[in-house]
Amino acid sequence: MTGLSRRAALAVGATALAGAGVVGLDLAVRRLGRAPRLMEGIVWQVHGGLLDPRGDWNELGARSLLVQWLVADGTAFVPLPDLGLPLIADAPNWTRIAREPWAQSIIAGLAGRFKEPDARADVLALGALSARVARQSLPFTPAGFYFPVEADPTWTGVSQMAAAIAPIPRPLWVSAYDNSNVGAKAFADWVEGWLPRDVGLFFQDGVGVYSRSPEAARAYAQVLTQRLGGERFKLIAEAFRPAGGDLLRAATAAELLPQLRAYAGFEVFVFDGPHYVDRLLVKKLLEG
Repeated sequence: MTGLSRRAALAVGATALAGAGVVGLDLAVRRLGRAPRLMEGIVWQVHGGLLDPRGDWNELGARSLLVQWLVADGTAFVPLPDLGLPLIADAPNWTRIAREPWAQSIIAGLAGRFKEPDARADVLALGALSARVARQSLPFTPAGFYFPVEADPTWTGVSQMAAAIAPIPRPLWVSAYDNSNVGAKAFADWVEGWLPRDVGLFFQDGVGVYSRSPEAARAYAQVLTQRLGGERFKLIAEAFRPAGGDLLRAATAAELLPQLRAYAGFEVFVFDGPHYVDRLLVKKLLEG
């Protein structure tokens, strides 16, 4: 989730879970006049080019918003006068955002860096700043907090995470991904080796660049849920695909719908709603 050209995701294909049982459920739901609930929430990666998110994600079931960060590279996206951090020009209208049906519950990402290597190098300092940000008066009431330094099995400094996040108020979430394809069990073993027991995990499914299928991502989710417990696990569905070179494009409805259907039963947050899931895509997803 760091940077719009997320480092190197994984993924390929669709899943048998989009088959007859799910189709039958869709038809039953439509007869009742309600759209199927495909997601719990959306992720919003805030930056200077996207400060006013608007969309119809609630039509797909979204009621929660994960804001990736409130501070990035020393610039604040909310007023933090007591911390002396500059507020970005034309800051988001948090009052309006908090009233949106897709933001009835907001998980506030804290202090991060736009580039992952910088974030990891500064993990302890970012943890200390995040703890201060979390204790400021914010323009909305967070349902929890998120520490935006992402982990994966190649990060040799991941053991610093526990110390970095120790002073941050709970409930608290972090995120991790597996571009190395170590396998669900080995990945869960690795997560348990550094993640404090009172902190939850967002797992990035890795379906964004054709190295892992939704079915394989679901297997990871099942193992992680068994290890951590359902209350400590959420799944991030990547709503982008490669567009050549380092560029990304929005997934099509034909690509994204089987992905979301495959994750039935899990709390799914789509990355990222404002960038990749516009109103036209929502309409196509509703049409099935």
